[in-house]
Amino acid sequence: MSINRTQVDVESLVDVRNGIQAKKIFWDQEIYDLEIEQIFGKCWQFLTHDSLIPNPGDFTTGFMAEDEVFVMRQDDGSVKAFLNVCSHRGARLVAAEAGNARAFSCPYHGWSYSMDGALKVVPMEKELYRGALDKSQFGLREIRVESYRGLYYGNLDPQAPSLSDYLGDVKFYLDIWMEVNGGIELVGPPSRSLLNCNWKTPAENFVGDAYHVGWTHVASLMALGGELSSIGGMEAPPNEGLGMQVTSRFGHGFGVLWDTAPAVHAIGSDAGKLYREWFASRRPKMVEKLGAQVGRIYGSHLNGTIFPNNSYLLGTNSFKLWVPRGPHQIEVFTWTIVEKEMPSELKNAIVTGMNSTFGTAGMLESDDSDNMESMTQNNRGRATREGKLNSQLGLGFDKLDSVFPGVIGQSAIGETSYRGFYRAYKEILGADNWQTILDLDPDAWKRELTGQ
Repeated sequence: MSINRTQVDVESLVDVRNGIQAKKIFWDQEIYDLEIEQIFGKCWQFLTHDSLIPNPGDFTTGFMAEDEVFVMRQDDGSVKAFLNVCSHRGARLVAAEAGNARAFSCPYHGWSYSMDGALKVVPMEKELYRGALDKSQFGLREIRVESYRGLYYGNLDPQAPSLSDYLGDVKFYLDIWMEVNGGIELVGPPSRSLLNCNWKTPAENFVGDAYHVGWTHVASLMALGGELSSIGGMEAPPNEGLGMQVTSRFGHGFGVLWDTAPAVHAIGSDAGKLYREWFASRRPKMVEKLGAQVGRIYGSHLNGTIFPNNSYLLGTNSFKLWVPRGPHQIEVFTWTIVEKEMPSELKNAIVTGMNSTFGTAGMLESDDSDNMESMTQNNRGRATREGKLNSQLGLGFDKLDSVFPGVIGQSAIGETSYRGFYRAYKEILGADNWQTILDLDPDAWKRELTGQ
């Protein structure tokens, strides 16, 4: 039994072999406190994208769990991130969500910092500090930043593996849509909303839940028409096949619903028409480049999560960050994903379509939000939170594949990626440090999930 210093019995929270999790992971304060330290203190967290800060001096503000941060393009083109906290008395330094600046001054006493985080100006320094203040010791706390395909992530742990190693097998799949046709852009500013749910409820939903699509969203699917309307009401699997799921060593995962990328853009809408024409013209090139099996992923609908709290939908083109605000609330940041080479008319149509489906007031977002909140709030009851969560759909049928890296679930309507998400969750939550994790057999996680 693994009992850590906060007295959380980590081993009891997740049963990987049997696809079971404890319901209290959505509620208990002491588990949340441990997650902030062990998960968000160790793992890479999304910060921004190249397209959102293209010029020197461009910045955005955001969060790494409950820590406020800002990210800034430097004069040499590099990107730095800092805690958004004045090193004098701890006031918030940058109030704007985004902008362009050469320096920042704290609104409290006027301490001013350059773009690289160095403390440059202290009001009346000579007269009041009389040479006793060593400004070199009071710069902003810099955060480790690395990027992949234009996406910037931050890490508070200097011992963490590189972002590239952290992404691992999932890079194979990210490249299919991040590298395509000149890459992607995120369209902001992000919409922001509060949900009264635990951060893991949407993260697990996006990592591997196509099971709910035909039931939770039945009314929306019927209204939209399109490729996924056939599964509305859950009477039959998708016409295009069951798809697949993928999970990876550090919990990143996704699901594929074959050939349904534009499914939530109504056939008669501008986005629906333009998007279907776009995929019809581009997909043959991807099949030629990647082969029929892998190339089929482009033009399919993808749901995925980069562990712990960065999710995306391809086809719907929603890019999400689930920022924890305690164990029972999150703030949701939502951007729209577009391909750089798309014409402006299509980009604009996709933004409109995304906001009508998975924006703050989107019809599909609202469907999901009700589930996320009840999954959390029901655990207010002691008897309820003593229970277990089931993620056994597809258990026993996960496999390794000669074409697709990672552990593969043989249907998008499965819970392979749930199991992979929580396997990594337990491992990282209970480990003393990254070295402890990296010293493990690098293939043991596959055997744990496949049972082989």
